[in-house]
Amino acid sequence: MAIIADLLRIVKLPRMIRVRQSFPAAEAGDIAAALRAELQRPDIAGRVNKGMRIAVGVGSRGMAGIPLIARVVVEELKRCGAHPFIVPAMGSHGGATAAGQRQVLASLGITEASAGCPVVSSMDVVKLGELDNGLPVLMDKAAAEADGIVVVNRIKAHSAFSGANESGLVKMITIGLGKQKGADSCHALGFQHMADFIVKMARIGLRRAPVLFGVATIENAYDRVVKITAVPAEAIIETEQALLLEAKAHMPRLLLQPIDVLIVDQLGKEFSGSGMDSHITGRASTACLTVGPQPNKLVVLDVTANSHGNAAGMGMADIATRRLFAKINFDFTYANVLTSTTLQAARIPVLMDSDRLAIQAAVKTCNATDPAVVRVVRIANTLHVQEILVSESMLRDAERQPGLAVVGSPADMVFDEAGNLRDIGRW
Repeated sequence: MAIIADLLRIVKLPRMIRVRQSFPAAEAGDIAAALRAELQRPDIAGRVNKGMRIAVGVGSRGMAGIPLIARVVVEELKRCGAHPFIVPAMGSHGGATAAGQRQVLASLGITEASAGCPVVSSMDVVKLGELDNGLPVLMDKAAAEADGIVVVNRIKAHSAFSGANESGLVKMITIGLGKQKGADSCHALGFQHMADFIVKMARIGLRRAPVLFGVATIENAYDRVVKITAVPAEAIIETEQALLLEAKAHMPRLLLQPIDVLIVDQLGKEFSGSGMDSHITGRASTACLTVGPQPNKLVVLDVTANSHGNAAGMGMADIATRRLFAKINFDFTYANVLTSTTLQAARIPVLMDSDRLAIQAAVKTCNATDPAVVRVVRIANTLHVQEILVSESMLRDAERQPGLAVVGSPADMVFDEAGNLRDIGRW
């Protein structure tokens, strides 16, 4: 790669300044207490009878407080005399294997010891019915055969389609508990039908499976719980629509626009189902979602350990590193995109040997190579954007932009001997 290093050696990188973005910061307070109050409501607790075996569906997203929330749900079900067990509700994630999905839960802090109940992980499904077009509606066999089902999920905007219901309890009933085969069925005709299919399939699931209620959370821009509520099964679809509007009002974003180069330290399934949230990057994996302005060039430097090599979403970047490439588990990644049918999400970007070369390549090809004018933004990931780094050329805009506070001084990016940033994912 000597020729590449020679081509990029003359590309100067701008000094960067730390900036704090401010968003509405309301919080729910004591999550455990709030959740217990919800679960002890007569219309919720009254659905649980002594001796019932209840499947608690938990997904693969890194929702705030999920180990605590799962444990409290289990404790309250036990208090009612039930026998709960955890079921991974994550579609094709974890390489579409039972062991892989159990591993994903463990990486989120959910184990039999932490939850206080068994974890029953299997890819076996049963057919609950089918849509008018013949697509089957499937559900995890252990959950469908239980006496009751409780689904736990965060309500948020989806990163590949728009609809009245997006990412939340409805999608978990349809795709999460559908495992790989159910997710495959829902995605079969593409994301242009997703908003319609998840609701139609969920209605069948709610009629023919023993869903008792859901536990929904809304998070603020700082990844903290704003609201936690228990929703009776028959009200899940409509209630979630209102909750989604609340969730979107709390979404973070990058306040400084336009951006010549956006650097994302790490992509990860715990940050977004798409690895990198399209609402932050401005890059969507489908035409079914309209997002804000996109950067001229997008660079992603690494993938998190909690993704277990699932690098779906890297295809939205223009440039990546060989470090990221070396960590890709192609079975996990391809199982995800073959199920979702978004093959572009797994495309391999232009690969560079180091972070420095990747960033230099982005600056060179964004056609604004003068460090005095190039507009560069760096974020740790697309979930945590309360603090970002911006190039010195954006300082004046940052000082005038409502919701921003400059909290550092201009400084060079610091690389190690291999040319990689010393603070990757940790600043």
